[in-house]
Amino acid sequence: MNARIVKALQEDIIKIETQSIVEKLKAVKTNNEIKHITSAHVRDGVAMVNFLYWLQNAYITEKLTELSVAEKLLEFRQQQPGFVCESFGAISAFGPNSAICHYEPTIETNARIEDGFLLLDTGGQYADGTTDITRTIAMGQISDRQACIDYTLVLKGHISLARAVFPEGTRGAQLDTLARMAMWQHHIDYGHGTGHGVGFYLNVHEGPQRIGKRDNGSEIKAGYVTTDEPGIYREGKWGVRIENINICKEVDTSEFGKFLGFYPITMCPIDKRPILVDMLTKEEREWLNDYHNQVWETISPLVDEDVREWLRVATDVL
Repeated sequence: MNARIVKALQEDIIKIETQSIVEKLKAVKTNNEIKHITSAHVRDGVAMVNFLYWLQNAYITEKLTELSVAEKLLEFRQQQPGFVCESFGAISAFGPNSAICHYEPTIETNARIEDGFLLLDTGGQYADGTTDITRTIAMGQISDRQACIDYTLVLKGHISLARAVFPEGTRGAQLDTLARMAMWQHHIDYGHGTGHGVGFYLNVHEGPQRIGKRDNGSEIKAGYVTTDEPGIYREGKWGVRIENINICKEVDTSEFGKFLGFYPITMCPIDKRPILVDMLTKEEREWLNDYHNQVWETISPLVDEDVREWLRVATDVL
């Protein structure tokens, strides 16, 4: 209907093209929406933790493929109350396929999962929220030190953005550098954006906010729900991406104005096995330990005892 109205306007009428006020208002989630979105992420976290526990054991006893693990993760999500469907087609990518940024497995490309990195970028639509999570998982032995360096650099970038405190009015393009700085120092970069807005049981990609090199003029506001997902991709070898969803909140008001920050609502451990701990700063280790403690306290009461024991190790202090 809007397109028909525009076409119907006379040529001499001045048309002003700008971001819709509806989009801007919708992006700032209410306290009630945040409550429901957080609840959806807890249930999604239960599904993810149950899946990761299954994956660890199935890797030893079964012949796994990209498609079979994606189907299994969907099964675990379907067990959660309020689950409706996937929020997008699962990116289940092993080894060289994980270096293809927006890869989606098919029968023709369906790789067998062996030793190496498995990258899973997936999400769910729940009646009370939309999820989007990426975990890069070490399957078997990771023998290439460069792969572990890449993994650790991506983690450093993820943490740097997650820990950001910034004045009100800061735009996504200004924050993007934080996620890239560690890898830039190793002459590494990635070609996609670092973060996008997420809807409330709506689009998994929603504006107006964006964290990336390209400045779209939108600031990051309190109440925004935004991803944090830096990555490194080595063609023909491996890809690494770590993604949480963060909610922006006000953290302080000083004589210099309001300052904002992020807190994560994605509740799933980040694989510690490929981390080169000596590359992390004290503050980065503290952030990861605090995040894992939050995952443990939130998810451990909601899973069976054997899964809980796996989660205890997965979230133990680094």
